[in-house]
Amino acid sequence: MTLTIHLPDEQQAALAAKARAHGLSAEEYVRQVLAHDLDAGVRSRRHISEIIRENMSKVPPEIMVQMPKDGASEHDHYIYGLPKRNP
Repeated sequence: MTLTIHLPDEQQAALAAKARAHGLSAEEYVRQVLAHDLDAGVRSRRHISEIIRENMSKVPPEIMVQMPKDGASEHDHYIYGLPKRNP
C-alpha cells in the first residue's frame, strides 16, 4: 500500500529529526512507528477481566488460600496500612 501524508513544515522537520536520531529515513521511521502502534493495538484488545483471570490462574493454590478474603473492600488497609473500615 502506498500512502501519502501531507504534513506542515514543522511536523516534517520533527519527523526528519526523529528519523535521523534513529539512523533511519523518514519513511522507514514512519513504517516502524506504525508497525509498533498497530501491533500494540492488537495486543490491547483483550478485556481487562480476561487479563486478570489469566494472571490469577498462575498464582499457586497455597498462595491463594493466604490471600485476605476482604482484600477488595479493605484494599486501603492492605495497600496503605490504613485502619480497616469494617473490623
